[in-house]
Amino acid sequence: MSWNEQYPMGRKPSEEEITSYIHSPLWRELCDFVEEGWSSTPSIEYSRCSGAPGWNVKYKKGSRAICTLYPNDGYFTCMVSVGRKQAEETEILLLSCTKYLQGLYSNSSLFNGGRWLMIDVTSPDILDDVKELIKVRMK
Repeated sequence: MSWNEQYPMGRKPSEEEITSYIHSPLWRELCDFVEEGWSSTPSIEYSRCSGAPGWNVKYKKGSRAICTLYPNDGYFTCMVSVGRKQAEETEILLLSCTKYLQGLYSNSSLFNGGRWLMIDVTSPDILDDVKELIKVRMK
């Protein structure tokens, strides 16, 4: 059963249900990284966005978005926004990132001078890339 079928708009999942659905150790590792690094608490929200509708987990530091996480069966997607101010540092960072992230970045469109990256976190190497992107974003 898909995420949206299992948890429609009227059925908000708990943190435990999200973790169980994803069933990946990478999930908790990223959540702990964000929560400990920026004293952020997760906010489970429903989105009607056509690109990724359904329940997701948002992390913010004050009013600034850190990342948004979208549950999938066996993995999750992390949306990180790379703004105009972080573009140069991000492009240098990309030289040491996975080919997957390099391709994702180069194929993403500019939007108001930045890029919104929807990163499927399916391996420890990709998780490491995401952590580094978040560090750049939150400087």
